[in-house]
Amino acid sequence: MTLTADPAVRVHGLTKAFGEVDVLRGVDFDVARGSIFALLGSNGAGKTTIVRILATLLKADAGGAEVNGFEVATRAAEVRASISLTGQFAAVDEILTGRENLILIARLRHLRDPGAIADALLKRFALTEAGLRRVATYSGGMRRRLDIAMSLIGDPPVIFLDEPTTGLDPQARLEVWQAVRELAAGGTTVLLTTQYLDEAEQLADRIAILHEGRIIVNGALAELKALLPPATVEYVEKQPTLEDVFLAIVGADGPAVDGSSSESKEL
Repeated sequence: MTLTADPAVRVHGLTKAFGEVDVLRGVDFDVARGSIFALLGSNGAGKTTIVRILATLLKADAGGAEVNGFEVATRAAEVRASISLTGQFAAVDEILTGRENLILIARLRHLRDPGAIADALLKRFALTEAGLRRVATYSGGMRRRLDIAMSLIGDPPVIFLDEPTTGLDPQARLEVWQAVRELAAGGTTVLLTTQYLDEAEQLADRIAILHEGRIIVNGALAELKALLPPATVEYVEKQPTLEDVFLAIVGADGPAVDGSSSESKEL
């Protein structure tokens, strides 16, 4: 992760209302370059509204925002050239293969050698073996990884992921988490919206909690934990979590308990 003093995203005093409903009421935050920033909040908190404003799809009522050094309200074209946006559902063509989806986007962006670009991204997101299959045969996690790969064509420095694991099973969520970590490791700035606390805890360098249209707290995980009283030390017997059980049984390559991979386990 490479961080610099100049933020990749800067939001100051952002307000937005829909009719009589004030959705954003003075939102402020910065996102450091090369970091993962999680915007955490419940449904209806205004997370998607912020992303749509930053992506130039919606105009703020007041306040301002900059993305990659460009003012969103006045330099929309430069902002759009600097970003990629992945919504809550994978925007992939199920009739095409994974490779064809990537080639299509590369051609639309008028890039040279779209086949080589597609092959490199398939390898990067562990989709090479599935690249020649129709996307209709992909799992939810594979579709989401392909969707993120498509969003990286053209090497945008900033990517917005709006609730990227909505509707995914536990294994698929872990696959997407790994893909997001690799994005930041490669220098891409990631602004992630989520309503899942564990997702923000696992991925983010900084977390901002959005509540009733305002950022009520913003900091690294350790800083947020420090807001609470010191923990009381207790000695308890640690039991495996459901996630531990799920991963032990399913694993990365399928079921692997008692040497059986085809029979269900009924307890």
